[in-house]
Amino acid sequence: MTDDLAAVAALHDPVRRALYDYVAAQGRAVGRNEAAQEAGISRTLAAFHLDKLAEAGLLEVDFMRLTEARPGPGGGRPAKVYRRAAADRKVTLPHRDYEQLAALLADAVHDLAADDRAVAAAAAAGQRLYEPGGWLAALRARGYEPYADGGRVRLRNCPFRLVAQAQPLLVCAMNLALCQGIAGGDANAELDPRPNECCVSFSKNNSD
Repeated sequence: MTDDLAAVAALHDPVRRALYDYVAAQGRAVGRNEAAQEAGISRTLAAFHLDKLAEAGLLEVDFMRLTEARPGPGGGRPAKVYRRAAADRKVTLPHRDYEQLAALLADAVHDLAADDRAVAAAAAAGQRLYEPGGWLAALRARGYEPYADGGRVRLRNCPFRLVAQAQPLLVCAMNLALCQGIAGGDANAELDPRPNECCVSFSKNNSD
């Protein structure tokens, strides 16, 4: 809990939060120059804040070549890059553990062979959330982090990741039904799993 609280507190600074949001939204490694340009600050200041985010466990650090090798000393030297850390951070005061309860309920649904009823309940919940033209905003509000990828919309984050790891078939089927309900007739939700992303993607029927 203490480590999670410190990590979340690291985002209180608005510049640091902007840098974190940008790196998280890219889904790839981001260099200091790129992050500084996006935030409108100097490379030195960006490096300071990015390293603080890494110390807090919110970003992971790696080294890679971002440009072609240049002649002379240091030419082509790998640059320090950052990407969002895989570990989840959660702060509740006092401590709550809804994820454990969700995992227990998923186990019970599976043991009772009530998967179809659970999927139907998820579909109904999604339909209640549907607003014409508002499906992307609804997905963002629920932490899916949608982004455009060619002609599709993909979801960078799975809000149910920990429970899905324990009961992937059940949770992914419920997630698909929920997303189909949220999208309504504005987009087609399909199972389209990718590593480290949500298992659902969309083909758009209407422009948003």
